[in-house]
Amino acid sequence: MTQSIVRLNPPTLPNAGDMGYSQISIVTPGRMAYISGQVAWRADGQPVPAGLAEQMQLVALNAKAALDAVGATPHDVVLARVYLVNLTPERMEELMPPFLTTFEGAQPCVTGIGVAALAAPDLQVEMELVVRLPD
Repeated sequence: MTQSIVRLNPPTLPNAGDMGYSQISIVTPGRMAYISGQVAWRADGQPVPAGLAEQMQLVALNAKAALDAVGATPHDVVLARVYLVNLTPERMEELMPPFLTTFEGAQPCVTGIGVAALAAPDLQVEMELVVRLPD
């Protein structure tokens, strides 16, 4: 069986691998899943955590639940888009460790986008995924 996703960090681009993601992902044709933005909401309705890192941990759990629902793993993620309220270098530094644990070392392509607000005033981070489903 061939790899369904090949990840590249060519020497002509900054080495994103050192930061935990890839500059390029090449996907073998197959079924794809597009997972809506996951936020720090819980299925049981408990309150949203106040801290950014805690919210990212919950976002990661929700993303993994969505992956489970489609029969995929973090290694099947092609692209992750992260929307962060009030994006600053300091907030990105706080976000990255719990964000990267979501992917269990897989290093998908990543885009970080600063936004003024999300769907509710207490939300600080949202993550959507593009996934190549396993054969």
